[in-house]
Amino acid sequence: MNGQRPWSFRMTDTRAQVQRWDGLVLGASIATLDEDGYGAIHDGALAWRGDTLAWVGARADLPGAPAELAREVIEASGWITPGLVDCHTHLVFAGDRAREFEMRLQGASYEEIARSGGGIVSSVRAVRESVEDDLFAQSVARARALVADGATTLEIKSGYGLDLENERKMLRVARRIGTELGITVRTTYLAAHALPPEFAGRPDAYIDAVIEWLPVLHAEGLVDAVDAFCEGIGFSPAQTRRVFEAARALGLPVKLHADQLSDLGGAGLVAEFGGLSADHVEHSSLDGVRAMAEAGAVAVLLPGAFHVLRETKLPPLDAFREHGVRMALATDCNPGTSPLQSMRQAMQLACTHFRLTPEEALRGATVHAAQALGLPDRGVLRTGARADFVLWDIAHPAELGYWLGGRLVRAVYAAGTRLAP
Repeated sequence: MNGQRPWSFRMTDTRAQVQRWDGLVLGASIATLDEDGYGAIHDGALAWRGDTLAWVGARADLPGAPAELAREVIEASGWITPGLVDCHTHLVFAGDRAREFEMRLQGASYEEIARSGGGIVSSVRAVRESVEDDLFAQSVARARALVADGATTLEIKSGYGLDLENERKMLRVARRIGTELGITVRTTYLAAHALPPEFAGRPDAYIDAVIEWLPVLHAEGLVDAVDAFCEGIGFSPAQTRRVFEAARALGLPVKLHADQLSDLGGAGLVAEFGGLSADHVEHSSLDGVRAMAEAGAVAVLLPGAFHVLRETKLPPLDAFREHGVRMALATDCNPGTSPLQSMRQAMQLACTHFRLTPEEALRGATVHAAQALGLPDRGVLRTGARADFVLWDIAHPAELGYWLGGRLVRAVYAAGTRLAP
C-alpha cells in the first residue's frame, strides 16, 4: 500500500575512523513530541551512543561530517518516532478464550460469562495447568508481535495465577520476555484480579493472601507496581484500598483497573494514593477526573476492550482535556476482552471510537504511556533520552492512526540496538 514511497535505506560503515556516536540516521523526518504538535524536524539527524540519544536535530545543524561523527551512518526516508510504549497488557497467558467471544456475539454479557465460570477464572485454570516454559513460549510470541509493530517498552501484569506459585510463574515469564527480546518490561502484580475458586465466598480472606504474597514476590525482584480490579465483579474499593496500603508500605507505585463497568470511585482512589494511572475509566466521574488532574495520574484508555465488548459508554474525554489529564493508550492485550497485538491498531481504534486526533493517539502511545509507567527517560526524542525509536515507511505521522493493518515499520531500535525486522 506504500509502494509509491519506496524506502531508502543505505548504510555506510566507517569503523576505521575516529567515532563519537555509535549510530546516526539521516534524512527522515523526526516526530520528537518534545514540543507542541509533532515537534517535527524535516531532513533530520538522530544519533545515539550506547543506549542514549546523543543528537536530535536537523541534518544541516550537525557539528561535522556524518562519516566523522558516527560509526554507522544510515540514510533513510519516512518518519522516526519514539518507540511505542504499551503500558497495560495481560499478555502472559495460556490458551485463548475464542469461545467466549462467540458467546458474547450470541448475546451473553461480560458479567454473565464471568459468573458462569468463564472470563478471568478460565484463564486461571489454563495458566495453572501450564509449565513455565510453555507459558513463556506462548507469551513471547505475542510480545514479538508487539515489538514488530513498533513497541519497545511493555507493561505485563500477573493476575491469571491467583496463588503464590502461579503469580510468581507469570512474573518470572514477564521478566524473561524482557531479557529475551532486549526490551524494557515493567511487571505489575495483579493478584487482586478475580476471586479464585478455593476462596469462593471469602473475598476478604483472599485479599489477606494477596497482601501476604506481595512482599515475598517484591523481595524476589519480580514486582515493579501493584494493580487491582476494582469492580462489582472484582473487588470493592475497601478491599482495593487494603492492597494499595500494602503496596505503599513497600514503596511500590499503584495503578488500577478503574471505573470500567461502573463508577466505584476508582479514579479518585488512584489519585488519593498518588497512583501512576487509572485504566479503562469509561465511567469515571467529574470528581474523579478532577482528583486525577490534581494528583497527576494518567488516564489509560483501552480501546481494544471497548471495541471487543462493543461498549457504548465513552470515557470522559472532554473532561480529561479540560482538566489537563494526560491520556495514554495501551492494547490491554488479554485472551478475553482485548486479543490485540498491535499498539498501532490501538491507536487506530482510539481515533475511530474515542475521536482522538492522530497526534493525541501518538502521544498517548509514547510520552503519556511512558508517564503511566513512571518512565521519564522515553516517549520523546531528545538528547539524553533512551535510544528507543522506530523508523516508519510513512509520509505523515497521521498514517499511524489511519491504516488498518499492513506493515509500516522499517526498523525498531531499543536502547540503541536494532530489534526488528
